Amino acid sequence: MSKVWLITGSSRGLGLEIAKAVLNNGDKVVATARRPEQLNSLVQKYGDQVRTAELDVTNAASAKAAVQLALDEFGSLDVIVNNAGYANSSPIEETPDEDFRAQIEANLFGVINVTKAALPVLRKQRSGHFIQISSVGGRVGGTPGLAAYQAAKFAVAGFSEVLHNEVKPLGIKVTIVEPGAFRTDWGGSSMSIPPVGEDYEQTVGAMNRYRISVNGKENGDPVRAAGIIAGLAWLEEPRCVFC
Repeated sequence: MSKVWLITGSSRGLGLEIAKAVLNNGDKVVATARRPEQLNSLVQKYGDQVRTAELDVTNAASAKAAVQLALDEFGSLDVIVNNAGYANSSPIEETPDEDFRAQIEANLFGVINVTKAALPVLRKQRSGHFIQISSVGGRVGGTPGLAAYQAAKFAVAGFSEVLHNEVKPLGIKVTIVEPGAFRTDWGGSSMSIPPVGEDYEQTVGAMNRYRISVNGKENGDPVRAAGIIAGLAWLEEPRCVFC
């Protein structure tokens, strides 16, 4: 029996590959992005298997609308993949407050908004699975330049571990996926890397130069990872944390 998935951040990178893997398995997907026109290739290839929606994860009403679309179009909702997010790399001292807060809003409160929008549905049906795409940086941390991003990912892990304990008796599964670096545009066009002050050149500056030099050459294969993530939904007892 096929499952219905809601995937955030589906227009590129790991989110797009997860959507493809799920659709290739014969499941149905509500693929979401801030610019849904970027999802047209999925519709062209997979037709009625997929619906697309504009979703700003920082907007709770937008998250509720995406959940409702899944119910209206497919009649149920089984798996939620909280994948949307981004990072900018700059020293803590030089990161504008609005940028720091925006990263926290997208990477943490985006997960919270989508999770809370879907919880009433999953709780009522006594089944479902949240797959929270975090980062190895949310477990070990300490990467110069990524304070806002890694702070949010640490918080996602804490939030999701509590969620797991609250909803497990209700038949709802929670898996935190903490990958390393993939060959996506996460460290390329998706990331803003402004010049840094001289005093931070040997830390943040060096890390930024390294990140640029390896972009597109990372060991992580997003297609392989997406296939593994797609398979998590079929496990009877998935681990809470999957690294």
